[in-house]
Amino acid sequence: MDNKKEMERAELHRAIWQIANDLRGRVDGWDFKQYVLGTLFYRYISEKLTDYLNDEAREAGDTTFDYAALPDAEAETERVNIVNEQGFFILPSELFQNVRRNAPTNENLNETLERVFHNIERSAAGTASEGDLAGLFEDLDVNSNKLGATVVERNAKLVKLLDGIGDMSLGRYQDNTIDAFGDAYEYLMRMYASNAGKSGGEFFTPQEVSELLTHLTIVGKTQVNKVYDPAYGSGSLLLKFAKILGKENVRNGFYGQDDNLTFYNLCRINMFLHDINFDDFDIAYGNTLLDPKHWDDEPFEAIVSNPPYSQEWPGKENPLLINDPRYAPAGVLAPVSKSDFAFIMYALAWLANNGAAAIVCFPGIMYRGGAEKKIRQYLIDSNFVDAVIQLPDNLFFGTTIATCIMVLKKSKPDTTTIFIDASKEYVKVTNSNKLSQENIENILKLYTDRVDVEHVVRVVKGAEIAAEDYNFSVSTYVEPEDTREIIDIVQLNTEIRTIVAREAVLRDEIEKIIAEIEGEEGIAL
Repeated sequence: MDNKKEMERAELHRAIWQIANDLRGRVDGWDFKQYVLGTLFYRYISEKLTDYLNDEAREAGDTTFDYAALPDAEAETERVNIVNEQGFFILPSELFQNVRRNAPTNENLNETLERVFHNIERSAAGTASEGDLAGLFEDLDVNSNKLGATVVERNAKLVKLLDGIGDMSLGRYQDNTIDAFGDAYEYLMRMYASNAGKSGGEFFTPQEVSELLTHLTIVGKTQVNKVYDPAYGSGSLLLKFAKILGKENVRNGFYGQDDNLTFYNLCRINMFLHDINFDDFDIAYGNTLLDPKHWDDEPFEAIVSNPPYSQEWPGKENPLLINDPRYAPAGVLAPVSKSDFAFIMYALAWLANNGAAAIVCFPGIMYRGGAEKKIRQYLIDSNFVDAVIQLPDNLFFGTTIATCIMVLKKSKPDTTTIFIDASKEYVKVTNSNKLSQENIENILKLYTDRVDVEHVVRVVKGAEIAAEDYNFSVSTYVEPEDTREIIDIVQLNTEIRTIVAREAVLRDEIEKIIAEIEGEEGIAL
């Protein structure tokens, strides 16, 4: 274990927790997270821009240049060039470090921050990065009564927020050991997904599960053309590829779509905080199933997703969908009340011939009848299902159910599907379960070895799955281990006969004693 890294991470988490303590009160956990993330993002892009321009000047021989000290008018002359290179522009006076320094004496701090955030977003207007910057500060309401009943109270909270974020030991964004900005983001997501009192868990996939999904899609590969998530939430699944492969090995970038505005902002902020530049990601806002934004792009070599479980969608109530090339091949649509297979068919349609998709699934879709059975039949008969992996229960925020992973491929070397029971691959952490690094490695080895392991793995031909009525439940093919105590019947019968014999002898002795007592009582009379 890297002790330096762990110490840095622990210190970062303590700092975030301290900010929560300082600001707790009228701002509840979920809303507080938005303020911290927004301000963290503001500091990040301020430092990124400053470091970039300072490094450029030093390379040109100007060792004294400091963008943060530059007059605004002088900086304005380079606005166009900076936006073209970085995707955004911030005046020196509006940089995080300068606004923070003046904050304690700024009676109009809330107005200043509102103007700064607006200016940052507007700086990308009419450029290639406009869509990536628009609305990023929408959830950071500096005039909210949640910060205080008066302007003075609100500004006092904002000063504490700026100081708390500013005091974090994050280092230079490109040099920090632990990917500090991204790690801070992930810590906040974990912190509030579990206890904010709102449905944070529906879009936060634990990092360990994200890592497993990533590895499942890149077996035998050192790079992919691009990665896609049709229900990206916070974007953690996409960003695992940057950590595992290296962002330079995701050649054409990171793609995704979601129809929740908060998710849209969170995911884009997460991209920036992990140093994914605006021209390396395409994060779209809109209904994935009905209004796809990347339909004209080349297929994706890697697709990962944890789509919403059993969410409603129009299905057969929209007659146009049965002719949609994403859903039409199965000849039937996912049920109106359960869109799970709609997301799976969608992912399959977007998948490259040499690619793989790993999708977290609600267990019910593996065995239910009706339209879902017909879609499973299509997937098996077309030889698209590479693996079904049963995960342990209680892994995800917001649900205790034992989910599954379905791995899809369009170019399989044979007609088999591997079923893996990984329900015992976990470690207990407080009230939930977690995949350890060893657990992840064990599952991946079972997947890549593709050999039967009693009670754990079975490699099953398509004909057998068809004979089982296209049931995808792992328990149908992997016999669970019988953990009941083994009883020797012969020995048990011998012990019973011995007990019965002893009971007979004891009964005889008791009857003799009773007879003696009764005889003595007769003499006394």
